[in-house]
Amino acid sequence: METNNTDWRYTVMPAVFTWFKESGSGALEIDFDATNKQAADVLKAQGKGGSRMGGLVASGTLGENSYLSNEQRLALLKSLSEVAKEYNVPLISGAAAETKEELANIVAGLATVGVDTVMVMPPKTEATPSDEDMYAYYELAAIAAKEAGVTIMPYNNPDAAGYHAISTELLRKLAALPEVTALKISTTDVSTIETLMVENKDLKILAGVDTVTVHAGLAGACGGITGVGTIFPKASVSMQEYVLKGEWAEANKISQAMNSISYLDAQPLLMEYLKFAMGIHHNDEDGGLRTLGKKLTQQQIDDVRARYVLAKERLEALDLLD
Repeated sequence: METNNTDWRYTVMPAVFTWFKESGSGALEIDFDATNKQAADVLKAQGKGGSRMGGLVASGTLGENSYLSNEQRLALLKSLSEVAKEYNVPLISGAAAETKEELANIVAGLATVGVDTVMVMPPKTEATPSDEDMYAYYELAAIAAKEAGVTIMPYNNPDAAGYHAISTELLRKLAALPEVTALKISTTDVSTIETLMVENKDLKILAGVDTVTVHAGLAGACGGITGVGTIFPKASVSMQEYVLKGEWAEANKISQAMNSISYLDAQPLLMEYLKFAMGIHHNDEDGGLRTLGKKLTQQQIDDVRARYVLAKERLEALDLLD
């Protein structure tokens, strides 16, 4: 694979968590200082080869995007944009809407707070849209992005409940839009990535599921967006370094070491699970359990802890702890 170290798409990027603190009334409010600090800590991390994360993904699925109000979301992104600027990386966030007009407004709004690239989910409609309607949805997002001076990244996540799948044929057409900087494909089946790359080796595709990072690289993905890498950044960056060099055996060693926790990235409660794992990692279990999402049961808490400990032990043996 031809690599380009100056291109953020050839790196792995952390999907950072949104941290909360209790207000005087006991309600949860965004802890901007804690969120910014942990984002900065991840961006400081280096892989064994000396490279770093190439972007900052904020207020996405792991950032509790769907639970935040629009005002909270924009305030959070404006705060994190300063972290992205400090480390000279693009700020990436997500958007989904029922209508193309609503989506265009969201894209324009995100641009005002420093977002450089918008991951665009398919329409949040009950009925499955036709490819023609889906294309019009993304086309208007591209027009809004051009006017705002940002780019978009169509986000295909067919494994997640509630999201319509984007057909391979439509992905081909969307990739040709000038404002599309990459495609993000989050699925444990990497055959779509391989099909697209065989047809067009110049496509830029980012993988979005930690369990298949190496397989996605073999299929042609140039980079990825990671949840587990936010917890273990040195390991995640090192794995991407090996993927880009085609050193598959070394990359696979790291993937296998993280398997116990990477599994959580493909589960419906991935945000709650991985955020708690991050809390354990920073000796702040209570903080890791502060979420606007679902509350974990004791059995789930014990499972996440066991998976985290196993991954940590395996990565320590490979000298990949930060």
